Amino acid sequence: MSAPLVLSLNPDDGVVIARATLMPNTPVVQGVTSIGRIPAGHKIAIRPHAEGEPILRYGQIIGFATQPITPGEHVHVHNCGMGDFSKDYAYGVDAKPTDYFPVPATFQGIRRPDGRVATRNYIGILTSVNCSAHVADMVAGAFKKNPFTGHDPLADFPHVDGVVALTHKTGCGMTQLEPLTVLRRTLGGYARHVNFSHVIVLGLGCEVNQIGGLMDEQKLAGRLRAMDIQEMGGTRKTVEAGIAFVREILAESNQARRTTVPASELMIALQCGGSDGYSGITANPALGAASDLLVRHGGTVILSETPETYGAEHLLTRRAVSREVGEKLVGLMRWWENYTANAGAEMNANPSPGNKAGGLTTILEKSLGAMAKAGKSNLVQVVNYAEAVTERGFVFMDTPGYDPVAATGQVAGGANLVCFTTGRGSVFGCKPAPSIKLATNSAMFRRMEEDMDINCGTIADGDESVQACGDRILQLILDTASGTPTKSEQFDFGAAEFAPWVLGATM
Repeated sequence: MSAPLVLSLNPDDGVVIARATLMPNTPVVQGVTSIGRIPAGHKIAIRPHAEGEPILRYGQIIGFATQPITPGEHVHVHNCGMGDFSKDYAYGVDAKPTDYFPVPATFQGIRRPDGRVATRNYIGILTSVNCSAHVADMVAGAFKKNPFTGHDPLADFPHVDGVVALTHKTGCGMTQLEPLTVLRRTLGGYARHVNFSHVIVLGLGCEVNQIGGLMDEQKLAGRLRAMDIQEMGGTRKTVEAGIAFVREILAESNQARRTTVPASELMIALQCGGSDGYSGITANPALGAASDLLVRHGGTVILSETPETYGAEHLLTRRAVSREVGEKLVGLMRWWENYTANAGAEMNANPSPGNKAGGLTTILEKSLGAMAKAGKSNLVQVVNYAEAVTERGFVFMDTPGYDPVAATGQVAGGANLVCFTTGRGSVFGCKPAPSIKLATNSAMFRRMEEDMDINCGTIADGDESVQACGDRILQLILDTASGTPTKSEQFDFGAAEFAPWVLGATM
């Protein structure tokens, strides 16, 4: 039996979702045929909507009819827009005790001397300022395999995953208040990251973000080797010193070994980018199912992208373990309203052009689909950008919606693995944490199979349940955490995507 042409997500919904492109006059549901061509992943009205009437998807408001809508019509930006509506935050009413598994899952992780567990073993080179970025790249480049000769400087160190330079575009010409604090918190999180065995931080010497201030503020003394290009005597001498330091500690880094550890040691960054109309139907809820399983095994998942949770935050506050946790999330929404207003923008903005082409109409619709990545577990903590996550379970981190910036904050907060869903086909990595890519639809998965780790389009195809796909995702998480390379790692993604959140004016 063939799968239905449309997906119905909730009995209260006034729209259904096209599984494939529908031609005019195609039967949609009983008594309704398509009016015009409906692209795959887009919405079709199944009942009339008067102008100003709410439009529901997932049983929740995703927008309001900006003109009368007839059953069978394509519902998108031309006839659906934002509007104000009341939200009941109902703090904690849906929170419930976590049903932990009696015997937790395990993986092969790297137990550090301080007790923390790594999923990878890198040597890191951080920069205090953009002015030292090229020098950092030169140091890391000395340890890359030559694609022409095949010479591998790390061939004798099989337990070292690589030497990676994480550079950025700021560190000077900035105000010394919140922007500097956020940058230092981000760099401090990476300097302490469990997936780094050793870290160098390279500076120029005259920047606002002085290495001494960074180390004092983030309490990094004794954790890393610091070098200023001006004090070292220039580019060549700094590169030589950086290479010598890496060679000095390679043998020590190579002593890392994998051992059986509980899944409670995993902290997963949940990301989505290049979304489409299937994201909230397939990959995001499947990742949500995997997230719930990991939480039941004692692990941690971090949802972020505050602007892409906007409008759906009332569904998270209901799962908060305390009113304080829920109110902190609501406070973030108010901060973002002011932040965007001061920049001449608004929170009620449409998703990106790619998101809209994939079938998403409003930020409410994207938010409802995006938050599905966090499953149904209790919200146990809300943290600021790049702030260390200290609770186990489902945590929310304040970040922008821009994926590299969001993921950078999550990894700085302690995430040792990233799960990234995409419908349009985002390519991404996030060293030192491995990044798993989850495709929302089968057509894109087949087209970009070299970049995608899991096809969640099987759900829309009618071949697999959300829970079964979530089970597959959890197993891949455990395998990846145990050392199995992801598709993005095979392409060596993850250094260029390092992108701390830049706040404030450039001076």
